[in-house]
Amino acid sequence: MANFTNMELTKLNVIEALRNVISFHDSDNIIDLGMVGNIEIQENSISFDLVLSKNNEKAREILINAATKTLREIFGNNLDVQITPVLEASKGAPSLNEVKHIIAIASGKGGVGKSTVAANLAIALSRAGKKVGLVDADIYGPSVPTMFDLVETKPEVFEQGGKPIIIPIEKYGVKVLSIGFFVTPEQPLIWRGPMATGALNQLLGDGLWGKLDYLIVDLPPGTGDIQLTLAQVYKISGAVIVTTPQKVALADVKRAASMFKTKELEIPLLGVIENMAYFTPEDMPEKKYYIFGTGYGEQFAKELSIPLIGKIPMVEAVAASGDKGSPIALDEKSPVTQAFDKIAEAVIKKF
Repeated sequence: MANFTNMELTKLNVIEALRNVISFHDSDNIIDLGMVGNIEIQENSISFDLVLSKNNEKAREILINAATKTLREIFGNNLDVQITPVLEASKGAPSLNEVKHIIAIASGKGGVGKSTVAANLAIALSRAGKKVGLVDADIYGPSVPTMFDLVETKPEVFEQGGKPIIIPIEKYGVKVLSIGFFVTPEQPLIWRGPMATGALNQLLGDGLWGKLDYLIVDLPPGTGDIQLTLAQVYKISGAVIVTTPQKVALADVKRAASMFKTKELEIPLLGVIENMAYFTPEDMPEKKYYIFGTGYGEQFAKELSIPLIGKIPMVEAVAASGDKGSPIALDEKSPVTQAFDKIAEAVIKKF
């Protein structure tokens, strides 16, 4: 390493320091390889983007650790270093450059109706006059093809600049891509983390999304590799947490919410959606039966210091409509549709 004794913390000196960080896969330093961008320097902190050609988790961590160690050795051990991994494919994807807001739909556990919420929220936003896309990133249990009656449909793929470009399928006013389009319903997806995150990057980075107001991303339940990749690599405008009104769900909700609040991610939480909040008979829409109790959505939102942006009632038609490939939000008379319209309005007001 060159002698940087008493080196002043400037952008030029940071660049020279980072020439000591070698990407062994590419046999050169990360500056000359063009892997460093958007350098920002404040009083005792440095932040920059680390541009990667592939989402190799091990290689990414090695480079981040090496760069952090190098900078602190030169500018002081107390230096705050923030490095954001950015996929080269996502930077060059014209579709994502034209997407105004990426909204993540998350949950602490499965079975809370997260995918149903994502699909119907996308339709509600479209009904509100917005240009909307939907990515089914629930890699291990893709359900969007079924909910949109697209199980037998395959998107068109063409090559541009040596890379494949996927044309999303448009239905009900929403552009849709799902890993379910590329596997058979009977095919089990037994994937390790890098394979799953690679699939997500293809859906987002290789999709020809065009101009969108909102790109809704239906995440897998929990706090795994897919969530971290989405949050670290792509510019997420906000996340919505879906839960059911049960006391035992609080720990799962907190876990999901805390991931987005970590210093490494810091993604705004737009609010909580309480799904299956109460039961409403189809022939008596004015009736509300709180099967699981009341007040849990408000309690969760208060403990997380974020708003409760919607309560979705239980009606028989929700499951039936999803199974038929015609989401309930298409039925203007349904109380569920009215609830989603209010949620869409709340999301739009956030921006």
